[in-house]
Amino acid sequence: MPIGDPHGGNFRYTTEGLPESVFMASVPSREPRSLMHFYRDVLMMDVVLESEDEVFMRRGSARLRIYRSGSPGIDTGIFIGVEDPYDFHRRMIDEGVRFALDPKRLPLGVATSFLDPEGNTLYAIETGAEPKDLNDAQGCGRR
Repeated sequence: MPIGDPHGGNFRYTTEGLPESVFMASVPSREPRSLMHFYRDVLMMDVVLESEDEVFMRRGSARLRIYRSGSPGIDTGIFIGVEDPYDFHRRMIDEGVRFALDPKRLPLGVATSFLDPEGNTLYAIETGAEPKDLNDAQGCGRR
């Protein structure tokens, strides 16, 4: 609230305090330290902090929290940005990673989905793609 306006009647918000990005995503795991090896050794993420119940990892601006849960094996809804989903797909196939979806053009770019060792589904999507019109049926699976 500006000085001289004790009740805030003249104050107008613009963009201060609004979200600017997704800071971190979380993945459930029965054994976070065990699952950490997949994210470290296959996805080449660095371990930032770890404890018995959770592990924090990072690669570039991608931050991930693996937390202890009795119900892993979910569709996380997490989209990891990659330069080229086809290159990602090829590399992960060579690493023995299981895929739920081969690379496919979606409205926000080419994406693929894969499973971590506990069955959690994650996605990789191209970061440089231009979004398509969501009302355009082409590539959206609508007829």
